[in-house]
Amino acid sequence: MAAPDVYVQPGTPDVPYSKIASQPRVLPSPRETQASLKRSFEKYLAADNGSPAIGKLFQPIDHLAFEEPKHIHTMEEIGYSANSGVSPIAVSDPFPLFSEEAINIMRKEVLDPEVLEKYSYASDIAPRQIRGYAPKHGKFVFEAWKHPETLAIISKIAGVDLVPVMDYEIGHVNLSIPGDKKDQKSTGDDEDGGAIVGWHRDSYPFVCVLMMSDTTGMIGGETALRTGFGDIKKVRGPSKGCAVVLQGRYIDHQALSAFGGQERITMVTSFRPRSPRIRDDTVLNTVRPISNLSDLYGQTVEYNLENAESRIRQMLKNVRDSMKAGATDVQSIKSFLEFEIKTLTHLNKEIVDESLVKKGSLAEVCEEAAKDKRRKL
Repeated sequence: MAAPDVYVQPGTPDVPYSKIASQPRVLPSPRETQASLKRSFEKYLAADNGSPAIGKLFQPIDHLAFEEPKHIHTMEEIGYSANSGVSPIAVSDPFPLFSEEAINIMRKEVLDPEVLEKYSYASDIAPRQIRGYAPKHGKFVFEAWKHPETLAIISKIAGVDLVPVMDYEIGHVNLSIPGDKKDQKSTGDDEDGGAIVGWHRDSYPFVCVLMMSDTTGMIGGETALRTGFGDIKKVRGPSKGCAVVLQGRYIDHQALSAFGGQERITMVTSFRPRSPRIRDDTVLNTVRPISNLSDLYGQTVEYNLENAESRIRQMLKNVRDSMKAGATDVQSIKSFLEFEIKTLTHLNKEIVDESLVKKGSLAEVCEEAAKDKRRKL
């Protein structure tokens, strides 16, 4: 029997998401789909989403400027099965997320000379990236993405309750500044007009991409998606303070270059399902070569073991209860064990010996995505 993608103990629904709202249904009519998402979204935001705020720098009343996206594209709309990923949602239209004040504070933290010196990385699919600086050098950035109101917004748009994958992946920055030679490299196909980040699939289930630059007069800057139909769909780039939510682990995409002589700074925070009983398809191939591996591996193993601990404790309780009742559920035990074996085997494959990781080398990842025109999940 194949290991299940989602392991759920009988009588133990996920909390708190299942008590708040049902996941958006994928309906045949786009208009009905959007209406359903809107109703579910309003219900989600009105509910208590659990986790307390971290710190006092980020204040939602001053720093959130959220407005609903005009459209949320489903996986089926772009040619994929609704069950391809962890949610039926593919990508949102750009939507206002953070205020001008919030963006300015984030920019100050990210562009601090010490951060630029100590936390910058370069690869063969992106000229300059800044990673791993929060929370030590990015306290506001850290608080903003961990705040329950921010998480409620991202989760409801994504159609599944999400949390940041790990602290290391909060506030990743793609940086392109005119006149900087290291930022002039084009990594995209000529037919696509070049790209600041080449064709790839993300390491993690969902990302939220935030624009931190003034886009007035900017031409381009879209996100290009390779659909399940084999064509290219472009989602317009967000303006300053606006964001896009994308299920990037399951869709080939690239960030197209912007023209107009301006800087282009985007912040990407990665997310995974909150529930430890939903499959975790995380791979580290797109982040190993541009990371402090001690931090990346440590935090990856930490959250996986925390999730495993939660599942084991629940299973132990169920086994004890069933023994008292004299009716041990063998199929439930086997399903649990198969899920754990599958999950930990996958994790083991992602923890690659440091001596085998070539810093900055992501060409193979990019090439694989570019060649596979119609990858089927």
